[in-house]
Formats: sequence, structure tokens, C-alpha cells
Amino acid sequence: MKGQSAERIQSLFPVLLASLLVLGTAQLVFDSLKSGKSYVFQYYGKPAKLRKSVFVLPEDRMDESCNLFEGKWVWDNVSYPLYEENSCPYLVKQTTCLKNGRPDSFYQNWRWQPHACNLPRFDPLKLLDILRDKRLMFIGDSVQRAQFESMVCLVQSVVPKGKKSFKRDPPRKIFKAKEYNATIEYYWAPFIVESISDHATNHTVLKRLVNLDSISKHGKSWEGVDVLVFESYIWWMYRPQINATYGSMEDVQEYNVTTAYRIAMETWGNWLESTINPHLQKVFFMSMSPTHLWSWEWKPGSRGNCFNESYPILGSYWGTGSNLAIMEILHEVLQDLKINVTFLNITQLAEYRKDAHTTVFGERRGKLLTKEQKADPLNFADCIHWCLPGVPDTWNEILYAYLLQSYQNFL
Repeated sequence: MKGQSAERIQSLFPVLLASLLVLGTAQLVFDSLKSGKSYVFQYYGKPAKLRKSVFVLPEDRMDESCNLFEGKWVWDNVSYPLYEENSCPYLVKQTTCLKNGRPDSFYQNWRWQPHACNLPRFDPLKLLDILRDKRLMFIGDSVQRAQFESMVCLVQSVVPKGKKSFKRDPPRKIFKAKEYNATIEYYWAPFIVESISDHATNHTVLKRLVNLDSISKHGKSWEGVDVLVFESYIWWMYRPQINATYGSMEDVQEYNVTTAYRIAMETWGNWLESTINPHLQKVFFMSMSPTHLWSWEWKPGSRGNCFNESYPILGSYWGTGSNLAIMEILHEVLQDLKINVTFLNITQLAEYRKDAHTTVFGERRGKLLTKEQKADPLNFADCIHWCLPGVPDTWNEILYAYLLQSYQNFL
């Protein structure tokens, strides 16, 4: 019996030895692969690093029935602002109110609270993952540029140094998170359609001439962009009439602003329908950003403007700076489109925020206000543009909620 056991062990010995050799070789191969020095990598190159994809949970999404645009501003100096002014190097001087001398920062600490639900907490890593290998582009005027800067500031802090870039390529600005191959872009087009004001820096609202049926030059830069966010309002409203062409570039006529706006939006709508792939691209349109030029509207009997205001308006309010006819035109144009455009109606929530404009703590014609100009807020306060951090961050929180809503999980 002992002899048989010995013979069995002896017969198994080559098998055990071969198994040990195979395991040892496999361990060497795995170690080599982990170290990156394998001849396999040297010959074929290293594979792309697999990343864990974002997974949007049911609780991350807003309720389908929720209206994010009806609510109130709630004081929250614990979780807001979502970033610090001095931590974001991409802000222009027009929006850095604290740096420009504003004595209070209360405007940074208000959170928008919808009546029937909560806004999803902004998660920059989740947004960057949603935008992986994609382009997000904001198109419009300087108000839209502020929303672009806000979005860049909301995400840039989580992107390591050396893994992000920012370049100016007029009329575009481009922020890139390299690890995600994601870009957040801005395109200057104050009328959306083409105009003599399309130069990124050399433009003036005083001499407006709009080409109501021309959009192809701009459109070439928008083709194939994954998420497009349009806005166009304040440049139309300088006077009740506007010079414009339709058909012949030589035939300049004076149009009522509302008539010209409708024609321009129809030109834009035609471009969308002929160019956008609704299965691959998402289109948003921001409603008008309100102005707070006359304090008598919220404080009867006063003769000021938004200067020295530190708190939001309480109760119902709609200022004369927001044109209801323009809102109706937008509603009708979007309703008639054959593709889906999500309308982000931020006007009412921003109407309450008389406290959040740059006033005398911004720029005028590319320069910070002088001491003498700051002392004359009635003539020099800017009640159109917004301080950052501030109200445009909320617009981006809402945009983020919609991007979460439409994101499809892949296991």
C-alpha cells in the first residue's frame, strides 16, 4: 500500500511542478502589466484607462411634475456660495464685485428653493462625467458670458492643475477638462443672427444693424455641439426700433424691435430644424435676464436704482425691464418648432434679485469705474449684469438638473 502511495505522489509531481511554473509565469506577467513595462504594452501601446461612469440615482433627479422656476430665495450662508470669487481665475473684471470694492457679500448667500421640490445639489464631477467627450456651448451676449464663466467656476476646482486649459479664440472662449475630453464654451452672438456687433471685443449697442435672415456664419461654429444654450434679449431693447436687413444686405430698414425679434427667432428656428440632430444634441433657450433700473418699481416714491440694495424683493414682482411681448414671441416660436428646445424660464426668479447686480463695482466700456463715477450711481450703476458668485450660478444649477434628468445610465 505504501508503495502505491509513493508511486501516486511521484506520478503527480510533474503535474504539480507544471502548475507552479504556470502560476509563477502568470504572476510575472500580471506584475509586468501592472508596472507598465510589459513587452505587450511596448508593442501594442497601453490601453486607455477605464473610468467608472457616472450613475444617476432616482433621488438625484427632480420629479417630472416639479416646476423649478416657481419658488423663493432662502438665506443660506452655510452651503452658498458654491465657489469663492478669488478661487476662480477665469472671471472677468465685469463680475468680480468684491475685488472691485463692493463692501457686502450677502448677494452670494441666497439659495433658490422651488415650492414643490428641491434643486439637485450641484456635483461638478457628475457634470463632467455627463459631459465626457462632449461640448457644452453658451451662445449670446455678455449676460450669457457670465453664465459660461459661472459654469466654468463651478467645475474647474475639481479638475487638477495641468489637466485643464482655457483659451480665447474670438468669438469663442473654451474651457477644457482634458481627462474627460469635455469642453465648456462661449460664443459671442448678441442677436443670435448675424449683425455688425459680432466682433468679440469691438462692438457697441449704439449702432445696431441686424441681418435678420443670416445665421449660417454663426451656425458653422454650432454644428455638432452636444449641448447648446442660447440667449438673446438685452441688445434688442436699446430703443423701440432697430435697423435691420432682410434679403438684400443693402436694403436697410427700420423695424419695430418685436417684429425684428420674431423674424430673427424664426431664422434661428429654421436653422435648428435643418441642422440639429435631436437624438444626439440637446438645445436650451434661456429666458430674458431682468434689469432693475428703477427702484420706484419695488420701493414706491424712491428715485434710485439697484445700487446699495442688499436683499431680494419679497412677494410677487415683475419689473418693466422684462418685456412680456418678447416672452410671448419666444413661446410661440418654440411651440412651432419641429424639434424639442427646453425653455429655461429664469426671468421670474431673477426678478426678485435687485441686490445681485454689479452696480458701480463692475466695468464700463472695458474699464473699472473711477472714484468719481462710483460716487454717481444714479448715472453709472450697472443694473443689467450680475456679480459672481451669484444669480447665474442658480441658472446653471437648473441647467444641471435638466442634464441629470435626461442622462441615461449604462451598466
